[in-house]
Amino acid sequence: MVKPKKTRFERKMALYGVIFTLPWILGLLLFHAYPLIMSIYYSFTSYSILDPGEWVGLENYQTLFQDHVFWVSIYNTLYFTVFFVPISIVFGVGLALILNLKIRGQGFYRTMFFMPSLVPPIATTIIWLWLLNPQFGLVNHWLEQIGLQGPAWLGSEYWSKPSVILMSLWGVGQSIVIYLAGLQDIPQDYYDAADVDGANIIQRLKHITLPLLTPVIFFNLIMGTIGALQNFVLPYTLTNGQGTPANSMMFYVMYLYTNGFGYLKMGYASAMAWILFLIVVILTALIFISQKRWVYYQGKD
Repeated sequence: MVKPKKTRFERKMALYGVIFTLPWILGLLLFHAYPLIMSIYYSFTSYSILDPGEWVGLENYQTLFQDHVFWVSIYNTLYFTVFFVPISIVFGVGLALILNLKIRGQGFYRTMFFMPSLVPPIATTIIWLWLLNPQFGLVNHWLEQIGLQGPAWLGSEYWSKPSVILMSLWGVGQSIVIYLAGLQDIPQDYYDAADVDGANIIQRLKHITLPLLTPVIFFNLIMGTIGALQNFVLPYTLTNGQGTPANSMMFYVMYLYTNGFGYLKMGYASAMAWILFLIVVILTALIFISQKRWVYYQGKD
């Protein structure tokens, strides 16, 4: 069958479409595609911004695997990801279930739990530096009131990462909004049928709410994992980019930034960026593979 030729009007509209999307296309090519391609090339050079650099092959990657701080940054980042992501999911789902209850002032409570996620990271850091101060912080003061000796928090090599996890939960309000949307998407008919069968609240939660909420949990798991692997602003601000004490808060992206813009080892930093990319791809792929075992989609046989 011969495809009919486009009319003059259709060609004109197609041209207008290209013209209107041209700024976005140029932005994509200049500010995303080009830097992405060049970073691959720079990862095999000694590029330092100030000079064009020389081709060094796999030297940057070989040096990375012999870099002690590189492995420490991977450990810190994976530690944060492994603990923060599940805790944030449990915390977010729990709060969403509570905020989904039909009570007076429901909108007010939802707003109050969401507002902390709107606070700029720098302001959040200042607030938590005060709360977790080992000498006059409110958290240790409250612990003393119940007879417990508070830890050094950010000043301790062992408590620094748990402190960052605690502080990061401050912004869980964004995921709560998504969980609430997922909860309200669950058909009421399922709960009515469960009531007729005599199911209690625990049974309804186990067999209806959580299974039908798994697609939303899956989405937040993916986004939370990617975000946690790129944790930067909070620990960088807390330690002024030093990762102290004893590199216990030297996260991967912090070390990448320090090498690229602190030491001007942009080729080295580009190699780190591509290793992080591979880590993100592998973990994301594993999560996608696992969804077949635990994610339930409505209407799917």
